[in-house]
Amino acid sequence: MEPLTIIDNQQNQQFEIWLDDERAYLEYRIKDGNLVLMHTEVPDRLGGKGIASALAAHAFNYARSHNMRIKVYCPFVATWLKKHTEQNDIVIPTGQHSQPGDH
Repeated sequence: MEPLTIIDNQQNQQFEIWLDDERAYLEYRIKDGNLVLMHTEVPDRLGGKGIASALAAHAFNYARSHNMRIKVYCPFVATWLKKHTEQNDIVIPTGQHSQPGDH
């Protein structure tokens, strides 16, 4: 399989992958300087190809490159994090607010 191209659709606040004329995406918001991951959607036809995982990894790379922390509301990303615990250093636990200087 060819490498996936991930597009940052800032207007729709989504990281997107287009494959076979279908769109998979990870919806986000930027709030208080943090990246808030809302929802991942992968069409059934594209399932099982690692697309959702690629979107999650991209979101964390994006956050790190922009010195942001991440708040996770997306159930898929929450599950993905259990396998990628090395990413937890920039995760804000749900229910907490990031204060300047917290990281």
